[in-house]
Amino acid sequence: MPILRSSKKDVRKSEKRRERNEFYRVALKRALDFARKSNYSEEKVKEAIKVIDKLEAKGILHKNTAARKKSKLMLKFHAAQKSSEE
Repeated sequence: MPILRSSKKDVRKSEKRRERNEFYRVALKRALDFARKSNYSEEKVKEAIKVIDKLEAKGILHKNTAARKKSKLMLKFHAAQKSSEE
């Protein structure tokens, strides 16, 4: 257990940050999961991209990570579109 006043504050801050990051991580997973379960429908993919962009803007996701996730999502979206047309 921390003794110094600043160390106690650091524990409080890190706990708040952990909870906030957990909330965002769950939101991202849910958005990607909804897109997958809807067979990558356009509406759900747009919602997932919106979530990714928000997390990137807040600094939760690194810009390259966000770009990679969006790219992978769009690849799956286009593959699903192509398979549904055939």
